[in-house]
Amino acid sequence: MRFACLACATAAAAALSSCATQPTPRAGQVLSDWHDDGGPGEVSVEIDLGRQIARYQRGDRPIGWSFVSTGKEGHSTPAGDYTITEKMELKESNRYGWIADAAGNVTNGDARPTTPVPEGEFYHPAPMHYWMRITGYGVGLHAGEIPIPGEAASHGCIRLPKDFVPKLYAVTKVGTPVKIIRGKKPKPEEVGLVDI
Repeated sequence: MRFACLACATAAAAALSSCATQPTPRAGQVLSDWHDDGGPGEVSVEIDLGRQIARYQRGDRPIGWSFVSTGKEGHSTPAGDYTITEKMELKESNRYGWIADAAGNVTNGDARPTTPVPEGEFYHPAPMHYWMRITGYGVGLHAGEIPIPGEAASHGCIRLPKDFVPKLYAVTKVGTPVKIIRGKKPKPEEVGLVDI
């Protein structure tokens, strides 16, 4: 089902909190919705690379959705069927980070552990809060920035909205299935519509 709300008043949104209408990202930057009843069935995740949206189910019941940010050009996120193989509340990347000076000013925001570090500056590995690994070569779901909803921006991981990811982390386990599909990018008139 497809829903869009282009002009949602705060009072109407509060009064209709159980309504299935989802605001567009432009209408207040709504990045997720979660309504898990905690009932029977296992949680599963489906990520649509074209739309940059994840859908969550418990058994055969939809329990939420969120925008994601997956691998940008040159760092694509692989499509396929996976399971969560590791969970950590905080993992530091062994591949990516940044370099900052002694005052904490970032001088290189896209550094690797092998990037030369100027004297007096320091390399900081990227923190990945609520890490849920799905591949043996470093791809996982974790909290991160969604700079532009609907557009890929990561180094290959699946970034989830920071205020949403603790909810998902709490109901997943090692073995939770994660399906990644190569859906089509939405047409211009479909931008902002959320399929749930």
